[in-house]
Amino acid sequence: MKIKIIITLFGLLPAILFAQQTVPISKAAVLEKVIQQNNKLKIGEQQVLAAKGDYNQTNAVFLPNISASHSGMATTNPLMAFGFKLNQEIVTQADFNPNNLNNPSQINMFATKFEVQQPLINVDGIYQRKAAKAKWNATQMQLARTGDYLSLETEKAYMQLQLAYKSVTVLETAHKAANENLRLANNSFKQGYLQQSDVLAVQVRVTEVENQLQYAKSNVINASEYLAVLMNEEVEGVLKPTDSLMVASELSFAEKLSNSRADIQAMEFATEAYKQNYKADKMTFLPRLNAFGSYELYDDQIFQADANGYLYGAALTWNLFEGSKRFGKTQKSKVEFNQANLELDQYKAESQLEINKAKRMFQDSKNNLKLTELALEQSKEALRIRTNRFTEGLERTTDLLMAETQFSQKQLEFFNTVFQHNYALAYLQFLTKN
Repeated sequence: MKIKIIITLFGLLPAILFAQQTVPISKAAVLEKVIQQNNKLKIGEQQVLAAKGDYNQTNAVFLPNISASHSGMATTNPLMAFGFKLNQEIVTQADFNPNNLNNPSQINMFATKFEVQQPLINVDGIYQRKAAKAKWNATQMQLARTGDYLSLETEKAYMQLQLAYKSVTVLETAHKAANENLRLANNSFKQGYLQQSDVLAVQVRVTEVENQLQYAKSNVINASEYLAVLMNEEVEGVLKPTDSLMVASELSFAEKLSNSRADIQAMEFATEAYKQNYKADKMTFLPRLNAFGSYELYDDQIFQADANGYLYGAALTWNLFEGSKRFGKTQKSKVEFNQANLELDQYKAESQLEINKAKRMFQDSKNNLKLTELALEQSKEALRIRTNRFTEGLERTTDLLMAETQFSQKQLEFFNTVFQHNYALAYLQFLTKN
């Protein structure tokens, strides 16, 4: 008994949820909220900021490195003790006494140092900077394409919600018709015009429609919740579209793949980044030229500066051999660059193939739309005729049920075809977007 109650409750759950307060919303409002609030876009924005941070790090190729330090030391080491006195400018004649030189007393040393390192010529760093800039641009294009994809996904989800509501409307009408047929069948049975098997057939049809209606209401809830996830918003109730499901007007679209499409540009920027990294690795075989300088303050008391001095210069460094490490790294970056070029060509070819398939899918959906529209009109007329004949006792119950079933199926097929047509058009525009 408990099991039957639980099963009944689960069966009624979609109806209970569907009875919640409906929240009307337009497609434009959904798209706006998705663009502003979707988590995938927010993640993409963080990736763009991270790539920008990598690019900003390459400013070190041109900007100086400045540091400051304050240190304290004490020593009786003869060499260091004499040097400390020289830096503090406190050397006297007595310090040259061999006994004082060999056995100095402890001397304290506090030094404040300001140090500057300025890159002058770092060719590999310049190419690394170009690679970081290309990577940053690639992430920006990826974010733009993610926005395009989410717009397409939002349109699809919104149309699925529209289709779900249309299915509920059709099945509710079919349910009313089935109940009316059941009422007529019961009356005819009481009058002796129908057999018990005919009445049972009508009752089976009523149950079938009720089950289909339950599933349709569940689909409404599923589509509503998915839209809420896309909008990254908690919705109190069930979303209901204010825009009706209608055949979308055909807009112009490009015949071929555009190289200005955001994802194509993203891959081109990524390939450019590999190219610049390859050049940077080759440039590591060249010498680097850097300038340096420091200003130092000395005293035997903390945070004092009775003596000072400075140092500046330039250094040309050339790392001639690193155990073939650079050769291997250069070889790897060259392979990665060649691979990126091949992947770009392959992606363009696959994208053009996808466009060709999408165009055929759209044309097929247009043809199918005409057929389903004609079939809907025919089934509607057939149902009207059989219903009139049934009320006059001139039509069999099975024929009426078949006509009523066929009409509801054709209605669902028509709205599903409208959905397929509109999505095929939106997908084709997504693929051919500049």
